[in-house]
Amino acid sequence: MSVLWTGEELAQATKGRFGSEDGADIRVSGVSIDTRTLATGDLFIALLGENADGHAHVAMALDRGAAVVLVHRTDELDGVEPTDPRLLIVGDTMVGLWDLARTARARFTGDVVAVTGSVGKTTTKDMLRVALGALGKTHASVASYNNHWGVPLTLARLPRDAVFCVSEIGMNHPGEITPLAELVRPDVAVISTIGSAHLGHMGSLEAIAREKASLIAALPQGATAVVPDDAEGQTIFADIARQAGVTLWHSGFAARSEARLTDLDLSGEGSRFVAHIAGHAVPVEISAPGEHLARNALSVLAVVAALHGDMAKLAEAAEALADFVPGAGRGAATPILRGEALLLDESYNASVLSIQAALGVLKLLQAKRRIAVLGDIRELGDFSREEHLSLEPSVSAVADLVFCCGPHMKDLFDALPSSRQGSWREDSAALAPLVRKALQAGDAVLIKGSFGSRMKIIVDALKAEAA
Repeated sequence: MSVLWTGEELAQATKGRFGSEDGADIRVSGVSIDTRTLATGDLFIALLGENADGHAHVAMALDRGAAVVLVHRTDELDGVEPTDPRLLIVGDTMVGLWDLARTARARFTGDVVAVTGSVGKTTTKDMLRVALGALGKTHASVASYNNHWGVPLTLARLPRDAVFCVSEIGMNHPGEITPLAELVRPDVAVISTIGSAHLGHMGSLEAIAREKASLIAALPQGATAVVPDDAEGQTIFADIARQAGVTLWHSGFAARSEARLTDLDLSGEGSRFVAHIAGHAVPVEISAPGEHLARNALSVLAVVAALHGDMAKLAEAAEALADFVPGAGRGAATPILRGEALLLDESYNASVLSIQAALGVLKLLQAKRRIAVLGDIRELGDFSREEHLSLEPSVSAVADLVFCCGPHMKDLFDALPSSRQGSWREDSAALAPLVRKALQAGDAVLIKGSFGSRMKIIVDALKAEAA
């Protein structure tokens, strides 16, 4: 078993005490906050959340092989004695998790990359995992673990022998990025995009750009930040980088950009282009289609160049990107209808920018009909009607038939030409059978909506009925 933490290290990091002195001899191989995915030898952290208390699952965690359980109370632990050597008792388990994260970051001698952005954070992070993984052992956030518990959990799980660590950092409200960025202490920062996601909470694109730029401010002097060359907030990025003594690299199509993309060849199977970075020209091929993914890949290679500027490393990382595959709900394409139709699963989340990007991919796919199934974009507040209606030209230009669900997507649906209107329903569960019934051989179907719109219900229905 690879030792992630010793009992003594855990106690020192969290300022906790074991139920008995024997706990100091314990060895931990992983960190978990969920008994459903806990592995033998893990540290289980009993977090107290809004809807659940991990202390209710302490006995189960121990039964399933947890080596240590981090708790901040010892009463009502379902038969577990306060003197159990596997209990590590602290004042607050969330504080204990953050303490572990700080200790893990302090002992780490490799390079840390942090990613934020309105759209494409997780995809960029996953591409970094692949590209940097070709150069050394790389540890990265799981799924979208980018909030007040996901970021410290990523660091607490950081292996001793990793060479690179990639942390995704998200936000919903002002002021959330700075404490997470200060915890991660990145060596390189990436902003994927600036868009209207969370506009209802933030109030303006300028405010969103300023919040995202907090990641640049957290960089050490002389470090590099990679930003899109066409994103909102260029003046903000430049001002903050100058104040922090950080080098700002722009990434995109502009001739002036430090990371530049040329010779882009898009198809339904993927993309080919040439990346021009740090005086090098590197051919790149990725199997995932879409201009937005090519741009993400360019930013990833800019990170590699910022860390290791030699051509050999850059070429090795570029070659590795050929193996990148989009995650579930983030652009994975699956044959359905006994292989006679194609499902483009973008169901995990949505914003105006990401829907436009997904429509761009749908347009690339070979199909008799292109069908868009769209759910509400959440967290837009007073901007909701305007933002949803702004999609009409893009949707009408690509989709032959459109299905929508949710009160906000009703605005878009009503604005579409009648020839493109499939059906609208209040929620995804009601819409799913209508989409399923309309499906024909030769169709390419895009499913997209915010997580709260539960568009995966439609994905699951199409896979089950039309496999």
